[in-house]
Amino acid sequence: MNVGGLDRTLRVLVGGVLILATLLGWIGVWGWIGVVPLATGIFRYCPLYRLFGFNSCPLKQK
Repeated sequence: MNVGGLDRTLRVLVGGVLILATLLGWIGVWGWIGVVPLATGIFRYCPLYRLFGFNSCPLKQK
């Protein structure tokens, strides 16, 4: 886990809004990119965070 609480909440919200807007026809197919923040928020893991050594999760890794 490398995605913390506030970061996780924002990712899930933004991803869900983008997907919903796409399904409702408000925005084009590019809105499906919302799957990425939604998935990283749900799984609490972001590969780019790992690549750059960033961690927004306050829990200690063992």
